[in-house]
Amino acid sequence: MIQPIRITPEEAHKKLESHEAILVCAYEDDVKYKQMQLQEAISLREFKSRLPSLAKDKEIIFYCA
Repeated sequence: MIQPIRITPEEAHKKLESHEAILVCAYEDDVKYKQMQLQEAISLREFKSRLPSLAKDKEIIFYCA
């Protein structure tokens, strides 16, 4: 099984600012997503629905609090 790579918030911010990554809030529950949503983040539900059309050259950063 592939282990996730942990990055710092600063690294995540840099990747998002340079459009190298997509930020995904990793909560299934919409209420929890709305409580924990960060700027520029998409919900896990939206991520799943957009997965086939997402750019293949971008990293995907999942977060939860």
